[in-house]
Amino acid sequence: MRIGLIAPPWVPVPPVGYGGTEAVVDNLARGLSELGHEVRLFTVGESTCPVPRGSLFPQAVLPIGDTMAEAAHVLAAYRELARMDLIHDHTVLGPLLAGRRAGELPPVVVTSHGPFTAMPRRIFAEIARTAHIVAISRAQARQGAGLRVAAVIHHGIDLDRYRCGAGAGGYLLFLGRMCPDKGVHRAVRIARRAGLPLRIVTKIWEPAERAYYEREVRPLMAPGDPEPAEQSPQGCLGLLREATALLNPIAWPEPFGLVMAEALACGTPVITTACGAAPEIVEHGRTGFVCHSDEEMTAAVARLPGIDRRACRDAAVRRFSRERMARDHERLYAGILAGTRDVPPPRACPVPA
Repeated sequence: MRIGLIAPPWVPVPPVGYGGTEAVVDNLARGLSELGHEVRLFTVGESTCPVPRGSLFPQAVLPIGDTMAEAAHVLAAYRELARMDLIHDHTVLGPLLAGRRAGELPPVVVTSHGPFTAMPRRIFAEIARTAHIVAISRAQARQGAGLRVAAVIHHGIDLDRYRCGAGAGGYLLFLGRMCPDKGVHRAVRIARRAGLPLRIVTKIWEPAERAYYEREVRPLMAPGDPEPAEQSPQGCLGLLREATALLNPIAWPEPFGLVMAEALACGTPVITTACGAAPEIVEHGRTGFVCHSDEEMTAAVARLPGIDRRACRDAAVRRFSRERMARDHERLYAGILAGTRDVPPPRACPVPA
């Protein structure tokens, strides 16, 4: 198949730091190419994903969310990819604009990387008239009740990049955005109550992120605590391998949570809340703990010695590989191109009991 992929214009593919969506697009492009498909990626010029690429902007666009820049980006993308067999768009604006040219373009697939709250549901109801929607978890699909979802496909990662670590660092790790929904302030409190140091890897680019950090997080930190900072991908991997656990106290219906799969691939158990897709990723008592309060999360730290780090790695290999993600998409694309009206969801993505 000739497959066109469209990434957002905000971050290069793969990302050099922050960029969960772009990491997924990179792995999908590589995985589909490894399966023998002709893949062309529309992204920004500084991207390095090793497939043929096109771009309008030479560098990532700032500020994130500039609608004029995004519109120009996706219009150029659909012009360039119009002769592919199928286009898989990872933006929101792109499939809306493409719907106006539905008869002139190949079939369009769109992955929703955000929650199906009220406003996105309205937008994706319109998108579903002309495109096939992929949800990234069953929790996300349930949230979009009433939307026509073609498939539920969990993200996959390049497992060769992740080695199982010993977890000898003696610290808990928070890795995610600096915002209340990610629960950074809660992570600081939980780590302190559990008696372990906390390493915080995050970006603090935007005014809202800086304000939240100064208001809610910094006052909780002890004088000797290391300042939160971004890390290179290799730096993140090293921290994940040696962390006692990933602390992920989310307070929002996160559609997937790629960092949890990455932690498991490093053999690192995850302590998280029962929000969004977390119960689909973490097997309670086997690869970590799915909790309902800060008190439960604090208590879970003491139970970490009972988690086998090899079981965490095995779960990631079984459920979150790049190869599995690529094959699930290949199956979906083939069904769409064959004219299958009701494409069944992939057989993968089991939900832990």
